[in-house]
Amino acid sequence: MNDKTTLTSSTSLRTITLDFPLKVGNATIETVQVRKPASGELRGTTMMALSQLDYAALETLLPRITTPQLTKHDIGQLDPADFMQLGGEVMDFLLPKSAKEAASPTT
Repeated sequence: MNDKTTLTSSTSLRTITLDFPLKVGNATIETVQVRKPASGELRGTTMMALSQLDYAALETLLPRITTPQLTKHDIGQLDPADFMQLGGEVMDFLLPKSAKEAASPTT
């Protein structure tokens, strides 16, 4: 996460500010909320592919967990930096608490 990622009161929902806003019709999308996926929303992907930020896996999952709902076309129009931000949040959601704690021990 970076300073452009805001955690909401629930760690299962995060708001991402896009570095390069996305034009969809007459609207401009500047922020996207990403929520933690349920197991069923992972169908059609693999954990390995998601952990490797595989484009096809994220293209399948992101429309299921974003608000506003990004389409496959929208995802294809994202700047690579914004795509990486969204993928990074997905990866963080998939890590177990123990792995997060090990990576960020408190002093």
